[in-house]
Amino acid sequence: MYKNRLVGGLYISPFIIGFVLFTAFPFLASLALSLTDAHLQDQLSDAHFIGLDNYAGMFKDATFRQSLSVTFLYVFLTVPLKLAFALLMAVLLNFRLRAIGLFRTVYYLPSILGGSVAVAVVWRFVFAGDGLINQLLHHLHLGGVNWLGEPSTAMFSLVLLRLWEFGSAMVVFLAGLKAIPSDLYEAADLDGASRLRQFFSITLPLLTPVIFFNFIMQIVQAFQEFNGPYIITGGGPMKSSYLLPLMIYEEAFKYFQLGYASALSWVLFLIIAVFTALAFWSQSKWVFYATESKGE
Repeated sequence: MYKNRLVGGLYISPFIIGFVLFTAFPFLASLALSLTDAHLQDQLSDAHFIGLDNYAGMFKDATFRQSLSVTFLYVFLTVPLKLAFALLMAVLLNFRLRAIGLFRTVYYLPSILGGSVAVAVVWRFVFAGDGLINQLLHHLHLGGVNWLGEPSTAMFSLVLLRLWEFGSAMVVFLAGLKAIPSDLYEAADLDGASRLRQFFSITLPLLTPVIFFNFIMQIVQAFQEFNGPYIITGGGPMKSSYLLPLMIYEEAFKYFQLGYASALSWVLFLIIAVFTALAFWSQSKWVFYATESKGE
């Protein structure tokens, strides 16, 4: 028995070592740094303990308040739109059509490429003043749009990039659709229920656990979005796409305020934790699990 435990411990030791060194230690170290005035150009030993001054100061920081509002706007726009679009595509790709596997692969590809730096660079050129979108608009005699130079359209370009990466959520939805028993739809057909009624009475309730999972994942990912605002818009114009992860990066590596950046990171962590906790608290009110009885 002892030998088996030793062997098991050796197998999982790479994960434990990696978790402690690259996750747990930086996580706790950032909390300690957030309570200091640490500067990236100085020795960490020169940092002074300042308590909660970084946290108190950020709420007096107009840039932080704007970045926080922009981040919430981005999350509230992208998460429901991406979930709705991914569910729509999953429903369409759930039909038995010729070469359906090819279509599923093609629609999933943007999720593999979408978060990369290369795609963000391409996206910036597509929405540039002389980019592909404006060339198409000029060809249709509709005039060009300053996509990356206006606050409203700059955010739109980032939201559109986020929606383009719907493939991962779509695959999860598709797996959930496959798990719904077909005899439920057969019974509904016999009762004369329309496709729309079947969707809202059968598909959507039985898909709520999958919706819940995708919702949590998309909330976390949207709050952590960095590549888009950094590469495509640079946070501009007028800080209209200055998401909180970009502010954290610039405070740490542009202004070298390591303590302040650590405090911002913890605020972002707490925001994500609160939204996740609220989602778990609310699931009993709208998530249906097939194994649950009505009395539970």
